[in-house]
Amino acid sequence: MAKTVKLDPINQEVAIQTNDNLLSGLLQKDLNVWKECGGRGMCSTCHVFITEGMDSLSPVNRREMRTMEVITTANKFSRLACQARVIGEGVVVEIPSGMYVSEIENIEDLIGRRAEENILHPITGAVLVEAGKLVTRSMITQLKDTQVEVAEYIAKTQDV
Repeated sequence: MAKTVKLDPINQEVAIQTNDNLLSGLLQKDLNVWKECGGRGMCSTCHVFITEGMDSLSPVNRREMRTMEVITTANKFSRLACQARVIGEGVVVEIPSGMYVSEIENIEDLIGRRAEENILHPITGAVLVEAGKLVTRSMITQLKDTQVEVAEYIAKTQDV
């Protein structure tokens, strides 16, 4: 049986089958949520905040707990959408604002422009470039290095 999950701040609802993860519902809505690690709970790209109904989700597992320890924006309302299974009604999800560096197709195109939204690290969720800040060549080097590090990390975890 499907459960209704509310999405903030866009004020939409999505039906998610009982025991399916939140990620499945978020992907239905084409939201700014990724699954860099393939939904295995090893990155921050599906990190969300639960503003209501935490008890209507499955308990946090060890993998999720370990991953959230490195997410710099995580708090007691944080969950990984790929790991949080919907078991009851009343869940309200807020998606952190920003875009992950892995989403940027051509990083060089950002030089000299202001970031339209925060640019986030895909593993830690840390803000690499704040919204409104001018993107410099040195920032681009950092972003490219981050992309390489993340790609290496993801490749290693897929072998496990």
